[in-house]
Amino acid sequence: MRALRPPQHPVIIMTESATHLLPVFARADLAFARGEGCWLIATDGERYLDFTSGVAVNALGHAHPTLVAALQEQATKLWHMSNLFKSPDGERLAARLCEQSGFADFVFFANSGAEAMECAIKVTRKHHAAKGSPERYRIITFEGAFHGRTLATLAATGSQKYLEGFGPPVEGFDQVPLGDLDAVKKIIGPHTAGILIEPIQGEGGVRAPSHTFVKSLRELCDQHSLLLVFDEVQTGMGRTGELFAHRRFGVSPDVMSLAKALGGGFPIGACLATANAAAGMTPGSHGSTFGGNPLAVAAANAVLDVMLKPGFFEHVQQMSLLLKQKLASVVDRHGDILADVRGEGLLIGVKAVVPSGDLVAALREEKLLTVGAGDNVVRFLPPLIVSAAEIEESVARLERACVALSANQSKRAAAQ
Repeated sequence: MRALRPPQHPVIIMTESATHLLPVFARADLAFARGEGCWLIATDGERYLDFTSGVAVNALGHAHPTLVAALQEQATKLWHMSNLFKSPDGERLAARLCEQSGFADFVFFANSGAEAMECAIKVTRKHHAAKGSPERYRIITFEGAFHGRTLATLAATGSQKYLEGFGPPVEGFDQVPLGDLDAVKKIIGPHTAGILIEPIQGEGGVRAPSHTFVKSLRELCDQHSLLLVFDEVQTGMGRTGELFAHRRFGVSPDVMSLAKALGGGFPIGACLATANAAAGMTPGSHGSTFGGNPLAVAAANAVLDVMLKPGFFEHVQQMSLLLKQKLASVVDRHGDILADVRGEGLLIGVKAVVPSGDLVAALREEKLLTVGAGDNVVRFLPPLIVSAAEIEESVARLERACVALSANQSKRAAAQ
């Protein structure tokens, strides 16, 4: 009998300069040694204006003195002690978040946005099971959404490009077009548990639902005893000019996820919920080894200390207006490169005419860091402490990038 040969797999040959990091990121050939406020200094000494903020994470910029001091002090005391014991600083942070949210009674601390969303999904399902309706587990989500990279949050996102190759998607999510209220009404059924929405879709192209639509979702949830879940991982913690984006709608969710800017760069996520929504979350129903870690809690409390000072959000709103006005003027002058400006606060998207990746690369050549999104959009996500002078500088660099892209287009046209 012929022996079976083992399956053949591609062999990755590592060179001396190759990385041992799993190649799941298309990394730019650029590395940074340190940061100062809104600036990053590369390993070769070049200074870059950072309008990526670690994808909306470094809300207070780099090396903010309040955050540095908080982490240095905590590092000399306690790094980890397990959630088997009380956390006075964690309880203080949870109380502050609940008070500021205007709706929440409880907080669960995690390590990332995806984990915060996993908790939100579990809270939503467990709520109905605790109420005697375990068949109610399905959650309505929206096209263009992005909720994370775990198997459940990928299923909630519903994008085929993220799901491909990972087997059958986690069951229990029904996706409809953003803004289509009739589609939402039609899909609500006896197994529906809740509705999950981002106040603004960041990854999806800085797309915002109307106030009327969000208010109608709240009404539908109340009518059908569903939970309304807001994913504020990117929009929360000041990014839209308010501490939480849901304030813009005058609507409160039952469950809300936070992460990114919550720790100002230190990994921490949070799931906030009303007492009613969290009715099923009893001891042993959820957990985390590192969630609410003392270092993360210290960073998050320091972030709140800064953001809750008088004038902080007024500054964000002023810088937002300035940035949008300046960007709109560049769009007017370079209609062959740029199409429009969208967004709220300092979550700003510029829809490109050229491929958005080309615009991101051209801006990087001008030492301005931005990040792409869906719908051929480039996101401008400066730290919330950005100055008017730095906004002026970013727009000047965008102008130069547009000129360079226009020149390249002309050269290609002449060569054809």
